[in-house]
Amino acid sequence: MVEEGESIVTVTKKGQATIPKALRKKHRIGKKVLVIDTEEGVLIKPVQDPYMEKGSLKALFEDRTSRELVEEAQLEEIKKDRRSLLKEGGKDRQ
Repeated sequence: MVEEGESIVTVTKKGQATIPKALRKKHRIGKKVLVIDTEEGVLIKPVQDPYMEKGSLKALFEDRTSRELVEEAQLEEIKKDRRSLLKEGGKDRQ
């Protein structure tokens, strides 16, 4: 007998099983899951994709991608290095 919150699914010859849509939605299951061997059986846990994550930091970064953030940080480092070199060059002339 299947209890509430449980589902019986078919496993294919390749070992594939479809997780019911309601459970995928409820547990925010995307393209990847973690499969764990436990005493009771197999446990499937969602693995969150950081690119799809819509956490509290999204507003802080103003919808910029991680690539844009890295490029911005690299440009700041270049500017900082240039200022440092300019200051050192000025000291040598004195």
